[in-house]
Amino acid sequence: MNDSRRNFLKLSALAGVGLAGNLPPAAAITGRGTPERPGGKTIDLQIAGYPYEHVRALIDGAVPVEGCNTSFRQGKIGALNTNVFSGPQTLAVTEIGLSPFMHAYANDEFRDYSLVPVFPLRLFRHKSVFVHADRGIRRPEDLKGRRVGTPGYSSTSLTWIRGFLKHDYGVDPSDMEWVVSATDSSAKDAGKVSRQENVLPDGTSVRVGPDGKDESDLLLDGDVDALLHGIEPRAFVEGHPKVKRLFEDPRAVERDYFARTGLFPIMHAVAIRNDLIDANPWLPEAVCNAYSQAKQRRYEAMRMGWVMETLPWFGQEFDETRKLMGDNFWPYGIEANKTSLNALFQYSHEQGLARRRLTIEELFHPSTLEFTEP
Repeated sequence: MNDSRRNFLKLSALAGVGLAGNLPPAAAITGRGTPERPGGKTIDLQIAGYPYEHVRALIDGAVPVEGCNTSFRQGKIGALNTNVFSGPQTLAVTEIGLSPFMHAYANDEFRDYSLVPVFPLRLFRHKSVFVHADRGIRRPEDLKGRRVGTPGYSSTSLTWIRGFLKHDYGVDPSDMEWVVSATDSSAKDAGKVSRQENVLPDGTSVRVGPDGKDESDLLLDGDVDALLHGIEPRAFVEGHPKVKRLFEDPRAVERDYFARTGLFPIMHAVAIRNDLIDANPWLPEAVCNAYSQAKQRRYEAMRMGWVMETLPWFGQEFDETRKLMGDNFWPYGIEANKTSLNALFQYSHEQGLARRRLTIEELFHPSTLEFTEP
């Protein structure tokens, strides 16, 4: 057995052990509204995901899904991904990792769910590059020839990071030696890593780190010089002096990145099981509308009630965000997100993760391609 095959099997095994990922009992909160779909009966619909503030009105029933009696099931992304890609597929409507969905669709002929253009989680990722303070890495170009650690090579976060390293700084993934940690210090928060987050490309040096070491250990012990991680690693959270961010002012760098590129990186989307859509063709648009209305409730709360927030400069940050990114700075729908979606499709293909470059039209349900927000 060659090293690449052995590493792939080891990574696949690691994805399923030692990491918290079970979904909690269903449905903490049931929606109050049960509107009838014109000409049809009301259906029971459970939605799974994280309880973000911009989804809160959907969770507590202040905003219903038209034609549905809704309930909400809180779950971690690793477990949600596993349920959809290799599990019982009990989730009807669920938050899903965008890159894992892309890899399953392009590489495994996965066709059981369709995406709708709702993006519950998106984050700028310059803040997610960490370095060892003693390794002389002061700018992105210094990563060339270095060993770089990560707990999940093909996660959406890592795909975005490698994308801006290549296109903004000329640092190609093949310029670095990659080490995937045996465990993830943040796993209790993220959930189990799905197989689709550890797709290994040809032509790039990727190996598995020593048993028993998480990504923080790799960096602190000198096994790697830098670390890419979507969640702050344990050593950084604990304030270890040898671990720092590569970009000392990531907020400024990320604001410049958006101003130059128009990219607001998408991490998660919403998927609906196709047999449910077949039985209820109106459902994808109804789900989009409900998520959008819930988000509008959050916008209104931020505009009118920012004096109730805990952060001292919340109001100023809200105003500065709208000035840079517009009033609808967290947009749903295809048209407002074409630039970000097509960039991720490009990065995934050129990094050897998706076997072909995907298109918006094949991943998103046709009934939502023209969905726009007010």
